[in-house]
Amino acid sequence: MTSIDLNPLRLELSVKAKNGIDFIFAATIVWAIIGFVWTLPYTAYNKSILTFIVGGIMLPMALLFSKLFKTIWKIETNPLQPLGLWLNFAQLFYFPFLIFVLIKSPDHFVMTYVIITGAHFFPYAWFYNIIHYAVAAGLISIGGLLLGIFLPAEEMYIIPFSLSAVLFVLFLLLYLNYKKRSLIKTN
Repeated sequence: MTSIDLNPLRLELSVKAKNGIDFIFAATIVWAIIGFVWTLPYTAYNKSILTFIVGGIMLPMALLFSKLFKTIWKIETNPLQPLGLWLNFAQLFYFPFLIFVLIKSPDHFVMTYVIITGAHFFPYAWFYNIIHYAVAAGLISIGGLLLGIFLPAEEMYIIPFSLSAVLFVLFLLLYLNYKKRSLIKTN
């Protein structure tokens, strides 16, 4: 078996896809909206359903931001490129657990969704070769759990707002990393 240096392929993905900032910025907005949803005077079950509905705008919003930030979603010559999509789809396999929480404990739905969202960022640390994704995955998942344990049910809105804040910081860090790497790539 031969060893292949994947770092040039990962650098190309990092620079052309700009570390996925289009998705992260879209997620920042989506989770802020979800935070607002959880301030509404509805049942936790109804807020959970609205959360699913709001989540549906994620992909179109990411597409819009990809145009604005001039990111590239499809890099035909890079054999690692399809892996990014597969890593994103992987979180869908956690949704049965999310549905279970929706049915059995809707007060904890948003916490569970935040933990799943945070955990799904972890492999992107390898994909883009950037530690910020791994750190964010841990902060979001553990932070979401701790907030869910200690917050009363009527304050669960703090969890999605916290995720939105962490995502915004992640967006800034990823953008700065992209700028640094784009200089390396062009030199």
